[in-house]
Amino acid sequence: MQHAPQTPDGTDSAREAMRRAAARLGRAQALAQPFELSQALAEVARCYRALGIWSTAESSLEQALRWGRLAGSTDLVVDLLCELSEAACALAEQLDAKAAGKGGSARERARDHVFEVTTLASHTADRHWEVQVLLRLSDVLDRCGDRDDAMLLQTRALRLMSGSLDHGPGDPSLLPSLGRLADS
Repeated sequence: MQHAPQTPDGTDSAREAMRRAAARLGRAQALAQPFELSQALAEVARCYRALGIWSTAESSLEQALRWGRLAGSTDLVVDLLCELSEAACALAEQLDAKAAGKGGSARERARDHVFEVTTLASHTADRHWEVQVLLRLSDVLDRCGDRDDAMLLQTRALRLMSGSLDHGPGDPSLLPSLGRLADS
């Protein structure tokens, strides 16, 4: 197979990645299996993300999440919600760069996704991955300007790493202020 020559801005490789993602999506649609559709839509979203087209990436991730929920995998839903929170945050930053204050609703969506993930994170299959998820979410909250909540997630991750946190369903006393994210 011959690869297209890559231009300095990477557009040929981005186009090729998008062609591959679209082909995978076509195959997944033919199979009509929720997990495969979710993965294919997430791959399409990643292509848009690589091109800096955050609104379309976010939309594709929302579709992937709908299929991911149908697939019944908590880990898949957690991963997609993390990607959605990152995409919404990046969109907020992109909009704010164009005009101050324009990214507010995207930033709120990012916070909402973070709040949902924090309630699911303790149900993931792997404690080490839960730590990575919490740190990833902490970064999103920090980028959204919610440094106190970001620190709370980092503290929760550190407790998990040290083994001092029960891996059961989320203990609301560990993150008292995260509940306010849904109310913001």
